[in-house]
Amino acid sequence: MIAPRVVAVDVGSVRSNFAWAALDLPGRQPVGEGGSHPEGAALAVLEALGAGVPVALGFGAPLMVPVSPVGPVDGWRTLGQARQGETADGRSRPWSAGAGSGALATGLVQMAWVLERVGSGVSGLRCTTRPEPWLAGEAELFVWEAFVSGTGKPVPAGITQHAADAAAAADTFADRLEDGSLGASDVVCTPASSFNLAAAAAAYAGLAIASNELRDQVQVYRTRPALL
Repeated sequence: MIAPRVVAVDVGSVRSNFAWAALDLPGRQPVGEGGSHPEGAALAVLEALGAGVPVALGFGAPLMVPVSPVGPVDGWRTLGQARQGETADGRSRPWSAGAGSGALATGLVQMAWVLERVGSGVSGLRCTTRPEPWLAGEAELFVWEAFVSGTGKPVPAGITQHAADAAAAADTFADRLEDGSLGASDVVCTPASSFNLAAAAAAYAGLAIASNELRDQVQVYRTRPALL
């Protein structure tokens, strides 16, 4: 495939806590100095797509949630439980509690806005949450989830924590692309079904995405432990 651009977003208040970072691969050339608002993130995506460069766009928020099967008696009792892989450093960080639920709500609207903004600039944009069609050139945009937590949170040096988190997520994606492990998600919803919020947001934004991705897993990439 053509060498891609990765854009990673650390979701948060657009007034103070939003950040994005981007790298042109394989050389990991930074795209400017990143930024602190959704318009800049969307423009970084559009710039690459306009040049014929595929983009991997990651958001630091839960992009899929587990939905318990409806068949078993009292199956509803497991609704809201953590996804497999969300435990880090011996602590559970479920999508449905505390910071996870806040990031989900904030990230959902920001993701929908960025995807619609990108789609408004590229007619018929093909989007996927599966790495295989993106790698094969069957989709220009690949949406994935960045998991920046615990020892994976970087120590900022001269930049905000939010900017550091976005940069670490972009760098982690580059590592996963290089070692060929994009198909191995660090977090999964199984045995529950997956409600793919990224696919739903892409459909909302008018992007071309397969309807059966609504029940697909989203690829989740956990950042590496910070160097001390």
